Amino acid sequence: MRSRLAARSTRLALAVAAAAALAATATPAATADSGSTAARACATNDLTFKITSKTQAGGYLLVTAKAKSGITCYLEGVFPSASFGSAADTEVQPVQHSVSDDVVLSGSAAAYAGINPKSTNNENGRLFEKLHLSVTGDEDNFVTLDLPHTVQVDRPLATNWHADPADAVPYV
Repeated sequence: MRSRLAARSTRLALAVAAAAALAATATPAATADSGSTAARACATNDLTFKITSKTQAGGYLLVTAKAKSGITCYLEGVFPSASFGSAADTEVQPVQHSVSDDVVLSGSAAAYAGINPKSTNNENGRLFEKLHLSVTGDEDNFVTLDLPHTVQVDRPLATNWHADPADAVPYV
């Protein structure tokens, strides 16, 4: 009986010693403050925006987003939070019904989203000269941008953010 107890305590001591040795040689996990260079999600204030008018697909607005100097972040592959006015019917809705790849922004890299201000084929709509835009999830920090020209707005649609402007054409 005594030898069985001794063997059990010996095994326990060996297990404790092995666990301590493994803990001492294990690589510590990276933490948020460990100097990691992984990109973080972009906030609206991390970016500069430019809007240009395009004629393809019946005409649309191409929004270009770039990270400000010294910032590396990513835009999720969802449509931007945007509206032409304060009324709910001027908020853009998604053209795409799935999430696209995230777009990492740093230096000259850009992300593109296409906005079709009028997706209907009628004379309805209201005229606007500005667009309120933010990164989805950061709506409290929106920016107001001048449009390149006055647009008629009726059921506006937007593409997701893309790395290639050719993927940001809002076909309806």
